[in-house]
Amino acid sequence: MTILVTGATGNVGRNVVTQLVSRGADVRALVRDPVKADFPTGVEIVQGDFLDVDALRQAYSGVSTLFLLNAVVADEYTQALIALNLAREAGIERIVYLSVIHSDTYVNVPHFAGKFGVERMIEAMEIHATILRPAYYIDNDVTIKDVVVGHGVYPMPIGTKGLAMVDTRDVGEIAAIELIRRERSATPLPITRINLVGPDTLTGPDVAAIWSEVLGRPITYPGDDTDAFEQNLRLFMPSWMALDMRVMAERFLTAGMVPEAGDVARLTSMLGRPLRSYRDFAAQVAG
Repeated sequence: MTILVTGATGNVGRNVVTQLVSRGADVRALVRDPVKADFPTGVEIVQGDFLDVDALRQAYSGVSTLFLLNAVVADEYTQALIALNLAREAGIERIVYLSVIHSDTYVNVPHFAGKFGVERMIEAMEIHATILRPAYYIDNDVTIKDVVVGHGVYPMPIGTKGLAMVDTRDVGEIAAIELIRRERSATPLPITRINLVGPDTLTGPDVAAIWSEVLGRPITYPGDDTDAFEQNLRLFMPSWMALDMRVMAERFLTAGMVPEAGDVARLTSMLGRPLRSYRDFAAQVAG
């Protein structure tokens, strides 16, 4: 049977596709732009999106297992509910849904609250799913490399509570492991949640210290100015999204993204290796 990967051309989705192919799965990818679909040989490509009901029905035809990833867009919640309703219509009983850590407590952050709403639908409708809850993506910080290197500051307002930053390659591999586990099960498996975290819980000063060590010169953490953060984001994203990111950052400052006891050990056991660290990422980017 076929595993359908949505969001397949993004950082996480692309890793999911690669990991599934390496495990011998039959993979179909739902993409908006086939030009960006440079996947391994054998991956079937279907063009469409979550608001195109006919395209989604076509994509679901013959699918046994679904990886559901919704981009952060203004109608993300609606798109997710459409995708799940049509999956039920198609008889798909094996799903891995990409949510976010602390979706149930970051209640004022739009894209967190939307993902928690999807989790509630999964539970209320007794959909057989693994709910993956990743923390802050280490890879996000590729976008601020030039600021770190050129200006000597780590500008992300992540605060001092600590974030358990996770590498998207680890996210993709765990997702693939869960998709295969559900695909190969004789019967649909019950709902389970997995927090996806990195090996270290890092503060703003911690991350600045890592960059200082990697670059061999002082990198500072200037503080927690979420107003400036929002204004900078508005230079390259819509105002509603910049506000969403600001409110998220404010929750970083007050609550952090701290893993639960056993999260790191669970993921390490699933992967059979250590989790990738922020230090590894910084060294690779700097190199």
